[in-house]
Amino acid sequence: MLSDTETVGMIAGVEPLTRQVLAAAPGLRVISRCGTGLDSVDLEAAAARGIEVLNTPNAPAQSTAELTVGLILAVARRVAESDRDIRAGGWNPLPGRLLGAATVGIVGLGRVGVHLSRILQAFGCRLLGCDPGPVETPVGVECVDLEALLGAADILTVHVPLGDATRGMIGRAEISCMKRGSFVVNAARGGIVDELAVAEALESGQLSGAAFDVFVEEPYTGPLIGFEQVVLTAHMGGKARESRAIMELEAAANLLEGMRRCGLVVGESP
Repeated sequence: MLSDTETVGMIAGVEPLTRQVLAAAPGLRVISRCGTGLDSVDLEAAAARGIEVLNTPNAPAQSTAELTVGLILAVARRVAESDRDIRAGGWNPLPGRLLGAATVGIVGLGRVGVHLSRILQAFGCRLLGCDPGPVETPVGVECVDLEALLGAADILTVHVPLGDATRGMIGRAEISCMKRGSFVVNAARGGIVDELAVAEALESGQLSGAAFDVFVEEPYTGPLIGFEQVVLTAHMGGKARESRAIMELEAAANLLEGMRRCGLVVGESP
């Protein structure tokens, strides 16, 4: 599709836009990603070819934050376990954990992390936050370093972009610093939290539960499937109907604006 020299712009999903793919797209000038993450795009190769890469970071923030709250509640209150038990013919009221009595550690205080902190404040839980870069501390969040956050959090949730600095950011060493019986949630990108390390920690009892919406390889078929206390969803943080519509409109607007900046004639500005 991209090999046609008349193809100058594209709206992208999560397909891998590698150096090889971009080299086969001689006319491509603008990539408008429908979503936040840019890890599926070889940004160095794009820059070398003069291709502008844009994304839509605002639209999925609330949607992802809301799903994260759902995952936290589901794993803390053992919702999926009870659902499976009833479907199998059982009736076992499972004891869970009270979110309002928990300390929640938010790693990543960007758009999603800020939205999440605002929602969680309604539950009355203590909120700790840290970010790899300089950010403004949200109201109601106590900013600490990662080591302090890991040691204090009952629930750890991750909301940083995937890159060299964050790949494997939460691994065996970090999980071992957490309270025994705590929870880990990853609704950011696969690879930020070490899936195998989480499985090992669940096996040993270091972690009581986990929830993942994103994985290194998708569709996911790994060891976390074997744990009843794990909630798994299919990379659907940004899939709320309303957010998806906003993302698509924003991606289209970004594409047109990017093409205008490149001097391409695409019609009048709105």
